[in-house]
Amino acid sequence: MTTLCEKYRAKCFEDIKGQEIAVSKIFNFFKNFPMKKSMVLHGPAGNGKTSLVHALAFETNSEIIELNASDLRNRGQIDTVIKSASKQKSLFNENKIILVDEVDGLSAAKDRGGIQELIRVIETSSFPVIATANKIWDKKFSLLRKISELVEMKELKHTAVFEILKTICQKENLDVQNNLLLGIAMKSKGDVRAAINDLQTINSETIHENLDERDREDSIFNIMKQIFKDAVNEETISLYDKVGMPLDEIYLWMDENIPLEYSGEELYKAINCLSKADVFRGRIYRQQYWRFLVYQNFLLSVGIASAKKYPKTGFTSYKKPTRILQIWLINQKRAKLKSIIEKYAKYTHTSKKKTMREAKLLLNIISKKPGIQKEIKLDNEEIGFLEKNYC
Repeated sequence: MTTLCEKYRAKCFEDIKGQEIAVSKIFNFFKNFPMKKSMVLHGPAGNGKTSLVHALAFETNSEIIELNASDLRNRGQIDTVIKSASKQKSLFNENKIILVDEVDGLSAAKDRGGIQELIRVIETSSFPVIATANKIWDKKFSLLRKISELVEMKELKHTAVFEILKTICQKENLDVQNNLLLGIAMKSKGDVRAAINDLQTINSETIHENLDERDREDSIFNIMKQIFKDAVNEETISLYDKVGMPLDEIYLWMDENIPLEYSGEELYKAINCLSKADVFRGRIYRQQYWRFLVYQNFLLSVGIASAKKYPKTGFTSYKKPTRILQIWLINQKRAKLKSIIEKYAKYTHTSKKKTMREAKLLLNIISKKPGIQKEIKLDNEEIGFLEKNYC
């Protein structure tokens, strides 16, 4: 199934919101090529770096050769893949752009020589080379920074993110209240991709109560991204401290998403760590050995992160745990039922306990009587709940 992120990726400059300076600079860079042969777009994840390059290709009728740095881990691969593309003209378009996405991945590669070879390719390329990066200030990129035009893409304002979400809702015929869209936009901290994923989550009727608590840097989505994709470091073991979520719930998130990132030997190692974490969890509850929490945390963080052979890049659409969804849906249904019963009991001066015993009969009656619904002041969500479950 196509995600909303993929479906509504910006296709032209008009679709790029809140990055007017970057749009102007990338167009001037292309127009003045080869005054500068390369450009690096850098900034936080999810703010449209890759989309801006695709929009440039559309506006200039250019073929785009897109390569991910994680797939170019040594000099030989870069020489084979990029060097030939940097010399040959496009068969179907007027121009060509070479995009090296997430160039940060070269710094963590197992083999050496990748960055130096990329620089040599840039210097001899017949076409503009554009790289994207979240973090470009590592000393390993000093030569790349020196020969490239650097363009920082800022975090989008929440108003721009809100407009993007609103447009998507209109095109998808989604009835989502503006205050909820605004809440998603504000809590995304400029990460459009995270905001759109939250919107799709709501459309799928999964958990959205915690959206008000979203902090892009500390959200479970970004924690999973660091666990699954980044190299293990001294901060890995403390990642879950930031998310404010119990380890039992984190366990469910890992269980749901490990197969989306790992396969083969990596999958085996990650599941093995997950199962051992579950063993410690059982001992904690049976024997009240709370000191075992440190082992459970270690296995869920460092253990799963160490299962990969090398750091990964690219976007993965993580899923919310199915079991949490089922619990949430049951709780939501009970909450709506309780709210309606309480309003009816108050209006009829009947005890809540007695009314609850007769809930099934009463709800069937209320669902067919708009007059009663109006009298006891049911809101639209409560009326919708009755229509869905009792009419």
